[in-house]
Amino acid sequence: MKHFVGIIITLCLSFNFVAAQDNLIINTEGRETVSLNGTWFYIIDPYETGFYDYRFKERPESDPGAYWNKLESKKKSDWTEHEFKNPNTIKVPGDWNSQDPKFLFYEGTVWYQRNFDKPNALNNKDLYLYFGAVNYEAHVYLNGKKLGMHKGGFTAFNFKIPENLLKDQDNNLVVHVNNNRYPNEVPTVNTDWWNYGGITRDVKLVITPKQYIQQYHIQLAQNQDILKSIKKKRYQINGWVKLNKPVASGEVSITIPELNLTKKFQASGDSVKVNFEAKKLELWSTEKPKLYDVVFKFNNNSITDKIGFRKIEVDGEKILLNGNQIFLRGISIHEEVSEEQRRANSKKDAKKLFGKVQELNANMARLAHYPHNEYMPKLADSLGILLWTEIPVYWTIDFDNPEVYKKSEIQLKEMIARDRNRASVIIWSVGNETPVSASRTNFMTNLVKKTKQLDDTRLVAAALEVHYNNGFNFVDDPLGAHTDIIALNEYLGWYIGTPEACKTAEWKLKYKKPFFISETGAGAKSGYHDVKEARFSEEYQQWYYEEQIKMFKNQFPKSFSGLSPWILTDFRSPKRHNQTYQRNWNRKGLIGDGGNKKLAFYTLQKYYKEIEAKENQNK
Repeated sequence: MKHFVGIIITLCLSFNFVAAQDNLIINTEGRETVSLNGTWFYIIDPYETGFYDYRFKERPESDPGAYWNKLESKKKSDWTEHEFKNPNTIKVPGDWNSQDPKFLFYEGTVWYQRNFDKPNALNNKDLYLYFGAVNYEAHVYLNGKKLGMHKGGFTAFNFKIPENLLKDQDNNLVVHVNNNRYPNEVPTVNTDWWNYGGITRDVKLVITPKQYIQQYHIQLAQNQDILKSIKKKRYQINGWVKLNKPVASGEVSITIPELNLTKKFQASGDSVKVNFEAKKLELWSTEKPKLYDVVFKFNNNSITDKIGFRKIEVDGEKILLNGNQIFLRGISIHEEVSEEQRRANSKKDAKKLFGKVQELNANMARLAHYPHNEYMPKLADSLGILLWTEIPVYWTIDFDNPEVYKKSEIQLKEMIARDRNRASVIIWSVGNETPVSASRTNFMTNLVKKTKQLDDTRLVAAALEVHYNNGFNFVDDPLGAHTDIIALNEYLGWYIGTPEACKTAEWKLKYKKPFFISETGAGAKSGYHDVKEARFSEEYQQWYYEEQIKMFKNQFPKSFSGLSPWILTDFRSPKRHNQTYQRNWNRKGLIGDGGNKKLAFYTLQKYYKEIEAKENQNK
């Protein structure tokens, strides 16, 4: 039976906070690293020959036929049936689907291999192997020994490399990657996006001291009246610092050089509670996304992060940022560069996507339907773009299966652990369009509670779906009793009727909470123009947005607090088979797969400019 390692264990600490206590190293950009990005060798293995023998039993570690073992033929009679060799090379990070036509629809196993030398600066230090993400299941081997295994295609993980396993040169690193879909996985077999396989994000060696700061979290204390704090220019900051292993004693300090502030705390065990006051702090906001260099130090080792301080909360039916009501002018995004038909994976990709968001005049993005690469929230921090980020609990997850819940919770913890210091992330989402049932509601409610337990500095949501009832829509999903906002996906005028249906639609909510439209949209083939009644024309999509906006203005409850329409750009989907307009593309993007803006882009842009202008008048 395959062993599942890399699981985050949650530990309730005595001083009333809960932290993800796995071995995930956060903020690797702030540490000493060696990149393993670049060209790797690969073997496509649809029959799992490298993993199982001819009786389909898992190969023992020393089996010469196992693909993690390096075989060298010294004479012509030597037997071998696998090798990593040119021309079978592949770029990391990157999905395999976009790198060669033979990979386009491939789902299964691919073995990755490369060599690396022992870093020079490793004296009296530890070495970790860090993966930004591998989709979906990864088994990692070094010099013929298994370091561990990880499931989950969109979250980071790392393994410590034993000192006695490391050679000075030509360390043989092999990764077994499998992106098959299964009913008991997260996501499950049925999704509406491309199942990009491979080592899709950065791979690096992380060099650490023997004792070091592994994770941390600081933010404005949630129990303070933020408007009073702003008036007094005195802010209470809470949080914690976690070491990689317990110590009998030691000192942890936190320094914010710009504020001439240093606070010291005594360490005992592996965790330190943080609580201090900061004066003359400039809060992070969408207009002024102020970030401070924050230096965390343990003994003589330090790590620096750029952190913004802000408070996001709900007050009745309003969403407040730093005590002021905010309307979320959002857009949904997939982690995809549509013009190149591939997964986004770099700082350059993040800049390109957020450049389009800014041009739309949006102040918020929903990163759907999974945690995106860590360049996205880091860049959003600097740009002042608010983020909704979620785990891929999507559609028909097996809600009756306790093991599926465990897998969902693991991905939730990994998502929060990586991005909990990003000011831009204001909403953790536990899922999308999950069909209502008792088991589903119990499943999702437990995820909401776990999220709040792990992090109380953000809102918790889920994208609900609405059921239309002859023009009257009563939103009463039982999960809404537990989320901080009522977010739902509605497509009135696309899947239900035509846009004219928006004119008479009535909306009522069971819950007195902020109301957010997490999806709405219509398909259009970029460059196809016709009368507005013609499906898939840019005119139809524009008509759809025009009627939706009128409905938002005239018929929505006063609690309407924002929207993130579906979606910024067209994206690949194997579910879309209209050969005239789709051809395996979801065409609801405001921007086509070639990068051209559709008519609806300008319609939504105009609406967002109107909202911003009114907000500026009221300040």
